[in-house]
Amino acid sequence: MVILNEFMKKGPVTPKGFKDIKPEIAKKRREIINVIADVLEDFGFVPLETPAVEFAETLLGKYGDEEKLIYKFTDKGGRNLALRYDLTVPLARFVANNLGLLNPTFSRYQVGQVFRGEKPQKGRSREFTQFDFDVVGEDSPSEDAKVIAAAIESMRKTGFDKAQMAINDRVNFKDINPGDIREIDKYYKIGKEELIEKVGKDVFEKAEKSKPTSRLLDVLEILKKEYNLVEGKDFFFDPFLARGLDYYTSTIMEMKLDGKPESLSIGGGGRYDNLIGMFAGRDIPAVGFSFGLDRLIELSS
Repeated sequence: MVILNEFMKKGPVTPKGFKDIKPEIAKKRREIINVIADVLEDFGFVPLETPAVEFAETLLGKYGDEEKLIYKFTDKGGRNLALRYDLTVPLARFVANNLGLLNPTFSRYQVGQVFRGEKPQKGRSREFTQFDFDVVGEDSPSEDAKVIAAAIESMRKTGFDKAQMAINDRVNFKDINPGDIREIDKYYKIGKEELIEKVGKDVFEKAEKSKPTSRLLDVLEILKKEYNLVEGKDFFFDPFLARGLDYYTSTIMEMKLDGKPESLSIGGGGRYDNLIGMFAGRDIPAVGFSFGLDRLIELSS
C-alpha cells in the first residue's frame, strides 16, 4: 500500500492566477449555476456557448483602458488570437452573425471562463467564471428592468437576502472623459478628497449632484409595479456608480452584497447599445448583467 504524506514529491504547479477547482467547490458551483439558470429560464433566457478563443481584432478596441489586460497570442498559422476578456463581446459577435434570432429580441445566458492578465490578489484571479445574461434587440426600459429583476431574483434564490442592486445612468457622465469616469467608479475605494484631486471639484460635484434620468425613472417604476420590488430593499440609486468599461451607454448596475453603495460588488452590467452595431453594421440595442461566479461561491460557503 502506498502511503501519501507531505514529504512526497509534488507535481507541477499551475501558473500564477490560475487554479484547480476541487470537488467540493465544483459541486457548489454546479448547484448555484442550476439555481440561477432556472431563474433565468423562467424569465425567458436561453443558454448559449461561445469559444474561449477569439480573433484578437474582435476583442480589441472594445474595453478602453482595460484592453491592456487581454491575453493575446499568435498561433502556428500566424493568426492573431486572444482569450476572451468577458462574455459580452463574444455575444455581440455571435448576434451579428445570427441576426435571425432577433424576433424581436434574443435573451440568452452563458456560463464560461474568462481571462484577464491582471495582478492576482484575494478574490481576483487571471482565470475566473462569469455567469452572464443579456437581452438583445430592444432599447425599452422594460428590458433593463427585466435584467435587473432577474438578477435580484437570482440573489434571493441563492440565499443573498440582503443584496441590493445599485443603479445609475451612464448619461449622467456624458460630458466627462472616460478616464475621469473610471476614477469616479473608484469613489468608495479612494474617498472624496482623492477623487477631487484626480478629477477636479467640478467633475466631482457633477457626479455628486446627479439624479435619475427620465429613462431611469421609467426603469425604477417598472421594477416597482411589474416586479413588486422595493426601493431601499431590493435596489437603490447611486450617483457615483459609473462602471469602468467604455461600451456602456445608459442604465448601469452593480449588485451590492449588503445593500450599501460601498459594499462588495458581486456582479454588474448595463445597457450597451453601440457594441453589437460595431460588428453588425446596424444599430442593435442590448442590456445585460454578469455575476462573478467565483465570488458568489466564496461568499455562500
